[in-house]
Amino acid sequence: MANLLCFSVLFLTMSFSYCCMAHKWPAGGSTRFYDFKVQTMKVNKLCNTKEIVTINKMFPGPIVYAQEDDRIIVKVTNETPYNATIHWHGVRQKLSCWFDGPSYITQCPIQAGASFTYEFTLVQQKGTFFWHAHVSWLRATVYGAIVVYPKTEVPYPFEHPYEEHIVILGEYWLRDVVQLEREVLASGGAAPPADAFTINSHPGPNYNCSRNDVYKIDVVPGKTYLLRLINAGLNMENFFAIAYHKLTIVEADAEYTKPFTTDRVMLGPGQTMNVLVTANQPIGKYSMAMGPYMSAQNISFQNISAIAYFQYSGAVPNSISLPAKLPSFNDNLAAKTVMDGLRSLNPVNVPKEIDTELFVTVGLNVNKCRSKTPRNNCRGMNNGTFAASMNNISFVMPTVSILEAYYKKIGGQFTVDFPGAPFRFYDFVNGAPNNAPNNTQAINGTRTKVLKFGSKVQLIFQDTSTVTTENHPIHLHGYSFYVVGYGTGNYNPQTANFNLIDPPYMNTIGVPVGGWAAIRFVADNPGVWFMHCHLEIHQSWGLGAVLIVENGEGELETLPHPPADLPRC
Repeated sequence: MANLLCFSVLFLTMSFSYCCMAHKWPAGGSTRFYDFKVQTMKVNKLCNTKEIVTINKMFPGPIVYAQEDDRIIVKVTNETPYNATIHWHGVRQKLSCWFDGPSYITQCPIQAGASFTYEFTLVQQKGTFFWHAHVSWLRATVYGAIVVYPKTEVPYPFEHPYEEHIVILGEYWLRDVVQLEREVLASGGAAPPADAFTINSHPGPNYNCSRNDVYKIDVVPGKTYLLRLINAGLNMENFFAIAYHKLTIVEADAEYTKPFTTDRVMLGPGQTMNVLVTANQPIGKYSMAMGPYMSAQNISFQNISAIAYFQYSGAVPNSISLPAKLPSFNDNLAAKTVMDGLRSLNPVNVPKEIDTELFVTVGLNVNKCRSKTPRNNCRGMNNGTFAASMNNISFVMPTVSILEAYYKKIGGQFTVDFPGAPFRFYDFVNGAPNNAPNNTQAINGTRTKVLKFGSKVQLIFQDTSTVTTENHPIHLHGYSFYVVGYGTGNYNPQTANFNLIDPPYMNTIGVPVGGWAAIRFVADNPGVWFMHCHLEIHQSWGLGAVLIVENGEGELETLPHPPADLPRC
C-alpha cells in the first residue's frame, strides 16, 4: 500500500513552508495539509449492501504521510448526519491538546455540516500511527494509517526493506454501528460479535460472498518487506501470522525495539507494530491470517479468521493458499510471549524517583436493574446491567468538553477527585464479588486526577475478576510511557520485577488477563488527557478516566488558547 517512492512524490507535491505561525504551538520542519470529508458510501460485503461512514469515501481512509517534526494540518468537514471527531492515535500532541480529538474530552463533536481544522506537530516522533473517529462506534469504519518517516538521510536501525505495506486489522458489522451502540447500552447486556474480521477492509475467502474480497501483497522471492500492522478493531484483540514465515518485530507503538523474531504477533485495538518479513520460502501463495484473542470467560466472539495473501511472483494463478497457523483464541501464553520480547532499541531514561503513584483497578461491573422493563433493559449478569470502571468509578461523559470547561473554568462538568487508589483492597483476581448479595455496583462520575507539571508518575493497572478477568488494552492520550513491569495475579511491590534499563515505550498497554501492568512517564504536556480501555464496548460502559496536567512555567510549558473554530456543543 505504501512505500518510499509514494512518500517522495507526496513530499514534493504536498509540502510547503509555513513562515508565520499564529499560535505558539511547536513549529515543524515542513507543513502538510490534508482535507478530510466525513462522508457515507455504499459497500458490498458479506452478501449485503449497506452505507458506512468514511473519510473521503475511502475504506480504509486516506494515509497521512509525514516526516519526524513535520506539522500536520487537517481540515475535517462533516457531510454526514452523525457527530464526528478524529483522534490522532499515538501522536503526543505536544502543546496541542485542543486537537487530540476525543469527543467531550478535548472538544465537542463536529456536527453535521460543520468543520474543524486539526493542527499539530510530530515532535520527535516517527513510525506507524493511525487516526480514527472518537465518537460513538464510528471508528468501526472511520480509520486510516499515519506513516511518519525519519528525517531525511536518517536510516532505519534495521535492514532497509525492499517495500513497505500497511496492514490494518479491523472488524465489520452489517448493522449500523451508531444504532448498534445505542441498542447495546439500552439493553444492559453484552455487545454482539462482529460479522467479520477484515484485513485492509477485506474479509477474505472464509466468509460468505468474500472469495474475491481479499487483500493481497505481491512479493519477490528473497526480498524483505516491512509490514506496518495496525489494529483498528472495535472490541477484539487479534493474533496475526503469515503461513511458514517468521515475523521480526522492529517497532511497537511507533517506537523502535530490539529485533524480536516470532511466528505470530498479538495486537489489541489501538496498538501498532512494524515487522520485517523475508520472502524466503518456496514460490507459492501464503495466507496472512487474523484471528481472535479472547481472554475473557463466557463471551461470544467472531471465531472465523480473516485471510489475505502473501503471494510470490511466479506462483500459479488461482492456486490454493497455504494456511497460516494461529494460536487458539484463549492462548494467554502466546500473547505474553510477544510482550516479553519487546524491549526499547537502546537504554532509555526511565524516571527513577517517583513523586506521584497511582494504583488503578480496571474491570467490569454489574449494576442493579433500575428499569421498569427488565427483560428489555437488564440483560446483564444476574439480571443487572453491565458497566465498566477504573477504581470502581464508571466514567460519564459531560455535556461540554472537559478541556473547554477546565480552560474556561465552567463549573458542573467534572470533579477533580478521581482516587489514586481503590476505595478498598481485596483479592482482585481471585476474590472479586461476583454474585448477589455481594455489591458489584460501580459509582458513576466524571472524575479527573490533577497532576502537577513535571510530576514523575508511576501508574499500576490491576485487572479484576468481577464478571471476568480479561486483557484490557489501556490507551493514554497525550503521552507515551515506559512499560516497566507486568505480571499475573495481584500486584505486589515486594515481588514485582521491573525493567528500568530498556522497557518498551508505548501508548497502549495490554493489562494482562488476571494480572497487572506498571507504567512510568513524566507529566510534561499540559492539558486534559483521556485514559481508557480501547475495547469500545468497555469505553462505552465507562472504563476510563481523565488526567489533567497543570501548566508549568513559561510559554513552552503552558496550554495555548483554544482555536477559533473549536466546535460548540
